[in-house]
Amino acid sequence: MHKHEEARTATLVLAAISFSHFLNDMLQSLLPALYPVLKSQYALDFGQVGLITLTYQATASLLQPAIGHFTDRRPQPYSLAVGMSFTLVGMLLISRANAFGPLLVAAALVGLGSAIFHPESSRVARLASGGRHGLAQSVFQVGGNAGSSFGPLLAAFIVVPRGQGSVAWFGAAAFLGVVILFNVGRWYGTHHAPAARQAAAPQRHALLSPAQVKLAIALLMLLMFSKFFYTSSLSNYYTFFLIHKFGVSVRNAQLLLFVYLGAAAVGTFIGGPLGDRFGRRPVIWWSIAGALPFTLLLPFANLFWTAVLSGVIGLVIASAFSAILVFAQELVPGRVGLISGLFFGLAFGMSGLGAALLGQLADRTSIEFVFRLCAFLPALGLLAGFLPTIEPGAPKR
Repeated sequence: MHKHEEARTATLVLAAISFSHFLNDMLQSLLPALYPVLKSQYALDFGQVGLITLTYQATASLLQPAIGHFTDRRPQPYSLAVGMSFTLVGMLLISRANAFGPLLVAAALVGLGSAIFHPESSRVARLASGGRHGLAQSVFQVGGNAGSSFGPLLAAFIVVPRGQGSVAWFGAAAFLGVVILFNVGRWYGTHHAPAARQAAAPQRHALLSPAQVKLAIALLMLLMFSKFFYTSSLSNYYTFFLIHKFGVSVRNAQLLLFVYLGAAAVGTFIGGPLGDRFGRRPVIWWSIAGALPFTLLLPFANLFWTAVLSGVIGLVIASAFSAILVFAQELVPGRVGLISGLFFGLAFGMSGLGAALLGQLADRTSIEFVFRLCAFLPALGLLAGFLPTIEPGAPKR
């Protein structure tokens, strides 16, 4: 009975951390969803739009590995609530910012919130997994993806018609997240923080040499580059692409962005359980390289097929991240915080760098050229064929 109660509590904790991820990423996704409004209101160019994203993503990217490394040695259960508090302050500042400078400060605060939240919340998800690490990571990730997909809907129906100031209303969601994460932190601190500290000794996978582990991590980073540089074009500039090419309204562009992001949320949930069942490497290979035919077609499709293809791309390519993250955690066991921070940080960094560079490129060429160029990035998914096979009982590659 005691074990049953522990399992039930762990399931509730996993649900709570996933819902908190939903709230966190829903709030953060309001920023790019606001870009068309901010661009028009403050006469920003695409380069400045990209710099806002770069500020947010770079803050998260640079800090996450350091925070993860620190919490491997000294777990900080209540840092989860602190991270959400920074996001709350950032969102309130976005609602009141009246120039480009304050928008950059607000973006940095939101990035700091992400940097604190993600490494430790990923560790909590793994602790509450009951050994099904891929499934737990997918449940955790799908919360974030679902939250990201709701941002454009909220922007379309609330922020766009009511203006920038309405962003402040979402402070209630951030406060709810703080309360939930405080209770998750109390569970973690009571039951798992001492064990997590003992498990944090540097290790490597038993079947692989240090050189093989380093090569595998490098390949995973290249795959992350291909995935997140491409998805950055969709997350940040898809609405502009639709408005420019098809003349749709801002509201309808946000609804079509929701189609892509909603499909990505489904793909995220599928990826982890498939990795548990069939192995991480096949899922990584299929999810990135498998998107290539659809990304190549997207820039040349009509509006209907653009919507369909964006959904297929989101479904396929989003299934990679959970598998990549769990694969990396298994390559370097005992360093969940460092690996989670490194790969979440890389995801944010690639997204931010992609947003900035692609914004500059769009200013010099066109938004349609950017989409035609980025269509080739998933071809790097073929590198997944060089990853080692590390599932239990599998022969070493």
